Amino acid sequence: LSRGSYLIDVEYLIKNKGVETARVHHYEQFKRTKESSYNGLIYTFTGAIFSTPESRFKKFDFGDLEDSPINQIALNSWIGNMQHYFVAALIPPTNSPARYYSKILDPMTYIVGYVTNKPVSVGPGESISLTGKIYAGPKKQDVLKEIAPGLDLSVDYGMLWFLAKPLFITLRSIYSITDNWGFAIVLLTILIKLIFYPLSAAGYKSMAKLRKVHPKMIALKERFSDDKAQLNQAMMKLYKDEKINPLGGCFPILIQIPVFIALYWVLLETVEIRQ
Repeated sequence: LSRGSYLIDVEYLIKNKGVETARVHHYEQFKRTKESSYNGLIYTFTGAIFSTPESRFKKFDFGDLEDSPINQIALNSWIGNMQHYFVAALIPPTNSPARYYSKILDPMTYIVGYVTNKPVSVGPGESISLTGKIYAGPKKQDVLKEIAPGLDLSVDYGMLWFLAKPLFITLRSIYSITDNWGFAIVLLTILIKLIFYPLSAAGYKSMAKLRKVHPKMIALKERFSDDKAQLNQAMMKLYKDEKINPLGGCFPILIQIPVFIALYWVLLETVEIRQ
Protein backbone atom coordinates (compact mmCIF):
# COMPACT_ATOMS: atom_id res chain seq x y z
CA LEU A 1 0.00 0.00 0.00
CA SER A 2 1.27 3.48 -0.87
CA ARG A 3 0.23 6.58 1.05
CA GLY A 4 -2.07 8.79 -1.02
CA SER A 5 -2.83 6.08 -3.58
CA TYR A 6 -5.76 3.68 -4.02
CA LEU A 7 -3.64 1.37 -6.18
CA ILE A 8 -2.49 -1.79 -4.39
CA ASP A 9 0.59 -3.69 -5.57
CA VAL A 10 0.17 -7.44 -5.03
CA GLU A 11 3.07 -9.89 -4.95
CA TYR A 12 2.93 -13.64 -4.48
CA LEU A 13 6.25 -15.22 -3.53
CA ILE A 14 6.17 -18.93 -4.32
CA LYS A 15 8.86 -21.25 -2.92
CA ASN A 16 8.99 -24.85 -4.07
CA LYS A 17 10.26 -26.92 -1.14
CA GLY A 18 9.29 -30.20 -2.80
CA VAL A 19 11.27 -32.54 -5.01
CA GLU A 20 9.13 -32.15 -8.14
CA THR A 21 8.51 -29.20 -10.44
CA ALA A 22 5.37 -27.26 -9.54
CA ARG A 23 3.16 -25.56 -12.15
CA VAL A 24 1.25 -22.55 -10.85
CA HIS A 25 -1.25 -20.03 -12.21
CA HIS A 26 -1.68 -16.48 -10.99
CA TYR A 27 -5.35 -15.76 -10.21
CA GLU A 28 -7.34 -13.12 -8.39
CA GLN A 29 -11.06 -12.54 -8.02
CA PHE A 30 -13.69 -10.29 -6.44
CA LYS A 31 -16.86 -11.50 -4.77
CA ARG A 32 -19.77 -9.09 -4.70
CA THR A 33 -23.36 -9.03 -3.51
CA LYS A 34 -26.03 -8.18 -6.06
CA GLU A 35 -27.21 -4.57 -5.69
CA SER A 36 -29.68 -2.39 -7.54
CA SER A 37 -28.43 0.32 -9.89
CA TYR A 38 -31.21 2.61 -8.65
CA ASN A 39 -30.75 4.94 -5.72
CA GLY A 40 -34.29 6.16 -5.31
CA LEU A 41 -35.21 7.52 -8.76
CA ILE A 42 -31.59 8.03 -9.81
CA TYR A 43 -29.98 5.36 -12.00
CA THR A 44 -26.22 4.86 -11.68
CA PHE A 45 -24.87 1.54 -12.88
CA THR A 46 -23.77 -1.02 -10.29
CA GLY A 47 -22.23 -4.26 -11.49
CA ALA A 48 -19.31 -5.95 -13.22
CA ILE A 49 -17.03 -4.30 -15.79
CA PHE A 50 -14.61 -5.86 -18.25
CA SER A 51 -12.22 -4.23 -20.71
CA THR A 52 -10.04 -5.61 -23.50
CA PRO A 53 -8.09 -3.81 -26.25
CA GLU A 54 -10.69 -5.01 -28.77
CA SER A 55 -13.75 -4.12 -26.69
CA ARG A 56 -12.88 -1.22 -24.46
CA PHE A 57 -15.02 -1.17 -21.29
CA LYS A 58 -18.21 -3.22 -21.16
CA LYS A 59 -20.76 -3.29 -18.33
CA PHE A 60 -22.53 -6.41 -17.04
CA ASP A 61 -25.36 -6.31 -14.53
CA PHE A 62 -26.40 -9.38 -12.55
CA GLY A 63 -28.86 -10.48 -15.26
CA ASP A 64 -26.16 -10.24 -17.94
CA LEU A 65 -23.83 -12.46 -15.90
CA GLU A 66 -26.62 -15.01 -15.44
CA ASP A 67 -27.52 -15.10 -19.15
CA SER A 68 -24.02 -14.89 -20.61
CA PRO A 69 -21.14 -15.35 -18.14
CA ILE A 70 -17.79 -13.73 -18.92
CA ASN A 71 -15.35 -16.34 -20.24
CA GLN A 72 -12.65 -14.87 -22.49
CA ILE A 73 -8.90 -15.16 -22.95
CA ALA A 74 -7.37 -11.72 -23.51
CA LEU A 75 -4.13 -9.77 -23.27
CA ASN A 76 -3.55 -6.39 -21.58
CA SER A 77 -7.07 -6.39 -20.13
CA TRP A 78 -8.72 -5.97 -16.73
CA ILE A 79 -11.92 -6.90 -14.88
CA GLY A 80 -13.73 -5.56 -11.84
CA ASN A 81 -16.83 -3.98 -10.34
CA MET A 82 -18.17 -0.45 -10.19
CA GLN A 83 -20.88 1.53 -8.47
CA HIS A 84 -21.86 5.19 -8.34
CA TYR A 85 -18.66 6.88 -7.20
CA PHE A 86 -16.26 3.96 -6.78
CA VAL A 87 -14.56 1.26 -8.84
CA ALA A 88 -12.51 -1.84 -8.07
CA ALA A 89 -10.39 -3.45 -10.78
CA LEU A 90 -8.07 -6.45 -11.02
CA ILE A 91 -5.14 -5.66 -13.33
CA PRO A 92 -2.82 -8.55 -14.23
CA PRO A 93 0.77 -8.07 -15.39
CA THR A 94 1.19 -6.53 -18.83
CA ASN A 95 1.70 -8.97 -21.72
CA SER A 96 0.40 -11.87 -19.65
CA PRO A 97 -2.56 -13.61 -21.36
CA ALA A 98 -5.32 -14.48 -18.91
CA ARG A 99 -8.76 -16.03 -18.90
CA TYR A 100 -11.30 -13.59 -17.51
CA TYR A 101 -14.40 -15.12 -16.00
CA SER A 102 -17.55 -14.58 -13.99
CA LYS A 103 -19.57 -17.00 -11.88
CA ILE A 104 -22.90 -16.80 -10.07
CA LEU A 105 -22.48 -18.28 -6.58
CA ASP A 106 -26.09 -17.90 -5.41
CA PRO A 107 -29.11 -15.70 -6.24
CA MET A 108 -27.46 -12.72 -4.53
CA THR A 109 -23.70 -13.21 -5.03
CA TYR A 110 -21.33 -13.34 -7.99
CA ILE A 111 -17.61 -13.53 -8.68
CA VAL A 112 -15.45 -11.90 -11.36
CA GLY A 113 -11.77 -12.58 -11.78
CA TYR A 114 -8.92 -13.80 -13.93
CA VAL A 115 -6.44 -16.66 -14.07
CA THR A 116 -3.27 -16.56 -16.15
CA ASN A 117 -3.58 -18.68 -19.26
CA LYS A 118 -0.17 -20.36 -19.11
CA PRO A 119 1.21 -21.92 -15.93
CA VAL A 120 4.61 -20.97 -14.55
CA SER A 121 7.02 -23.76 -13.66
CA VAL A 122 8.83 -23.65 -10.33
CA GLY A 123 11.61 -26.20 -9.98
CA PRO A 124 12.55 -27.92 -6.73
CA GLY A 125 14.24 -25.47 -4.40
CA GLU A 126 13.38 -22.51 -6.68
CA SER A 127 11.37 -19.37 -5.92
CA ILE A 128 9.37 -17.09 -8.21
CA SER A 129 7.45 -13.87 -7.76
CA LEU A 130 4.08 -13.17 -9.38
CA THR A 131 2.84 -9.59 -9.34
CA GLY A 132 -0.39 -7.82 -10.14
CA LYS A 133 -2.32 -4.67 -9.24
CA ILE A 134 -5.68 -3.94 -7.64
CA TYR A 135 -7.37 -0.55 -7.78
CA ALA A 136 -10.06 0.07 -5.18
CA GLY A 137 -11.12 3.66 -4.80
CA PRO A 138 -12.95 6.69 -6.19
CA LYS A 139 -13.55 7.24 -9.89
CA LYS A 140 -11.05 10.06 -10.46
CA GLN A 141 -10.49 10.28 -14.20
CA ASP A 142 -6.92 11.58 -14.18
CA VAL A 143 -5.84 8.81 -11.82
CA LEU A 144 -7.72 5.98 -13.55
CA LYS A 145 -6.45 6.64 -17.08
CA GLU A 146 -2.86 6.28 -15.86
CA ILE A 147 -3.52 2.88 -14.27
CA ALA A 148 -5.11 0.90 -17.12
CA PRO A 149 -6.51 1.73 -20.58
CA GLY A 150 -10.24 2.35 -20.42
CA LEU A 151 -10.47 2.39 -16.63
CA ASP A 152 -11.38 6.09 -16.72
CA LEU A 153 -14.50 5.12 -18.71
CA SER A 154 -15.96 3.87 -15.43
CA VAL A 155 -16.93 7.54 -14.99
CA ASP A 156 -20.16 6.90 -16.85
CA TYR A 157 -21.64 9.98 -18.55
CA GLY A 158 -24.04 7.96 -20.69
CA MET A 159 -24.78 8.69 -24.35
CA LEU A 160 -23.87 12.38 -24.04
CA TRP A 161 -20.29 11.68 -22.88
CA PHE A 162 -18.89 13.72 -25.80
CA LEU A 163 -20.59 16.80 -24.30
CA ALA A 164 -20.05 15.85 -20.66
CA LYS A 165 -16.27 15.41 -20.84
CA PRO A 166 -15.55 18.98 -22.07
CA LEU A 167 -17.97 20.27 -19.42
CA PHE A 168 -16.11 18.37 -16.70
CA ILE A 169 -12.73 19.67 -17.93
CA THR A 170 -14.11 23.21 -17.88
CA LEU A 171 -15.66 22.71 -14.44
CA ARG A 172 -12.37 21.41 -13.06
CA SER A 173 -10.47 24.33 -14.61
CA ILE A 174 -12.83 26.83 -12.97
CA TYR A 175 -12.46 24.99 -9.66
CA SER A 176 -8.67 25.29 -9.90
CA ILE A 177 -9.19 29.07 -9.82
CA THR A 178 -12.08 29.39 -7.32
CA ASP A 179 -11.13 26.46 -5.04
CA ASN A 180 -14.88 26.05 -4.44
CA TRP A 181 -17.07 23.54 -6.31
CA GLY A 182 -20.24 25.56 -5.64
CA PHE A 183 -18.82 28.68 -7.27
CA ALA A 184 -17.40 26.56 -10.08
CA ILE A 185 -20.84 25.10 -10.87
CA VAL A 186 -22.49 28.54 -10.83
CA LEU A 187 -19.80 30.05 -13.07
CA LEU A 188 -19.95 27.11 -15.50
CA THR A 189 -23.72 27.51 -15.78
CA ILE A 190 -23.34 31.24 -16.47
CA LEU A 191 -20.66 30.47 -19.07
CA ILE A 192 -22.97 28.02 -20.85
CA LYS A 193 -25.79 30.58 -20.84
CA LEU A 194 -23.43 33.22 -22.30
CA ILE A 195 -22.35 30.85 -25.08
CA PHE A 196 -25.97 30.17 -25.96
CA TYR A 197 -27.05 33.80 -25.57
CA PRO A 198 -27.26 34.51 -29.34
CA LEU A 199 -29.54 31.50 -29.78
CA SER A 200 -31.61 32.42 -26.73
CA ALA A 201 -31.93 36.02 -27.93
CA ALA A 202 -33.13 34.83 -31.32
CA GLY A 203 -35.68 32.61 -29.60
CA TYR A 204 -36.93 35.47 -27.43
CA LYS A 205 -37.29 37.71 -30.49
CA SER A 206 -39.24 35.03 -32.30
CA MET A 207 -41.58 34.56 -29.34
CA ALA A 208 -42.03 38.35 -29.10
CA LYS A 209 -43.08 38.48 -32.76
CA LEU A 210 -45.54 35.64 -32.16
CA ARG A 211 -47.08 37.55 -29.25
CA LYS A 212 -47.34 40.64 -31.44
CA VAL A 213 -49.32 38.86 -34.17
CA HIS A 214 -51.37 36.80 -31.71
CA PRO A 215 -54.51 38.91 -32.21
CA LYS A 216 -54.26 38.40 -35.98
CA MET A 217 -53.91 34.64 -35.45
CA ILE A 218 -57.07 34.58 -33.32
CA ALA A 219 -58.90 36.53 -36.00
CA LEU A 220 -57.81 34.04 -38.66
CA LYS A 221 -58.97 31.11 -36.53
CA GLU A 222 -62.38 32.71 -36.11
CA ARG A 223 -62.61 33.54 -39.82
CA PHE A 224 -61.63 30.06 -41.05
CA SER A 225 -62.99 28.00 -38.16
CA ASP A 226 -64.76 25.63 -40.57
CA ASP A 227 -61.94 25.27 -43.10
CA LYS A 228 -58.68 23.85 -41.74
CA ALA A 229 -56.90 23.94 -45.10
CA GLN A 230 -57.69 27.63 -45.61
CA LEU A 231 -56.67 28.35 -42.03
CA ASN A 232 -53.30 26.69 -42.54
CA GLN A 233 -52.67 28.62 -45.76
CA ALA A 234 -53.64 31.90 -44.08
CA MET A 235 -51.38 31.17 -41.11
CA MET A 236 -48.43 30.36 -43.36
CA LYS A 237 -49.00 33.59 -45.30
CA LEU A 238 -49.12 35.52 -42.02
CA TYR A 239 -45.82 33.97 -40.89
CA LYS A 240 -44.26 34.82 -44.26
CA ASP A 241 -45.52 38.43 -44.28
CA GLU A 242 -44.38 39.04 -40.70
CA LYS A 243 -41.08 37.12 -41.26
CA ILE A 244 -41.77 34.76 -38.38
CA ASN A 245 -40.41 31.23 -37.95
CA PRO A 246 -43.06 29.33 -35.93
CA LEU A 247 -40.32 27.05 -34.55
CA GLY A 248 -37.96 29.93 -33.82
CA GLY A 249 -38.84 29.96 -30.13
CA CYS A 250 -38.45 26.20 -29.63
CA PHE A 251 -35.33 25.47 -31.68
CA PRO A 252 -32.82 27.33 -29.44
CA ILE A 253 -34.23 25.56 -26.38
CA LEU A 254 -33.99 22.15 -28.04
CA ILE A 255 -30.30 22.72 -28.86
CA GLN A 256 -29.53 23.59 -25.23
CA ILE A 257 -31.34 20.63 -23.66
CA PRO A 258 -28.60 18.01 -24.41
CA VAL A 259 -25.94 20.31 -22.96
CA PHE A 260 -27.78 20.72 -19.68
CA ILE A 261 -28.56 16.98 -19.51
CA ALA A 262 -24.81 16.37 -19.97
CA LEU A 263 -24.10 18.89 -17.20
CA TYR A 264 -26.53 17.01 -14.95
CA TRP A 265 -24.57 13.77 -15.52
CA VAL A 266 -21.28 15.56 -14.83
CA LEU A 267 -22.61 16.76 -11.47
CA LEU A 268 -24.06 13.30 -10.75
CA GLU A 269 -20.91 11.33 -11.62
CA THR A 270 -18.12 13.60 -10.36
CA VAL A 271 -16.75 12.03 -7.20
CA GLU A 272 -14.91 15.26 -6.33
CA ILE A 273 -18.26 16.88 -5.41
CA ARG A 274 -19.67 13.82 -3.63
CA GLN A 275 -21.68 14.83 -0.55
